[in-house]
Amino acid sequence: MADAFHDREQAFEAKFKHDQELEFRARARRNKLLGLWAAETMGLAGGGAEAYARQVVAADLEEPGDNDVIRKILKDLADHDVEMTEGRLLIKISKMMDLAREQIMTEASE
Repeated sequence: MADAFHDREQAFEAKFKHDQELEFRARARRNKLLGLWAAETMGLAGGGAEAYARQVVAADLEEPGDNDVIRKILKDLADHDVEMTEGRLLIKISKMMDLAREQIMTEASE
């Protein structure tokens, strides 16, 4: 009985670890997609857009949650005279997260 309980506990821990890894990858993908969208919105292209997307991914590591990413993108858009509200950006973040999760799950099933 103890072995079955131990095996079940290990299975739950493995699933939790796997889910956390997928969520981390999805957040990183979301931030890259968000960075590419913001770069395009600001008129950046090619290598400049890719570099900006990497900056957005790095910004997410500054503090827990999305506030660091939101602050960066809102400031950068404002610096490029692009009108954006926090509410509209939050909607975009949500859509990008859905897309990122979908991409991650598609890649995992291939």
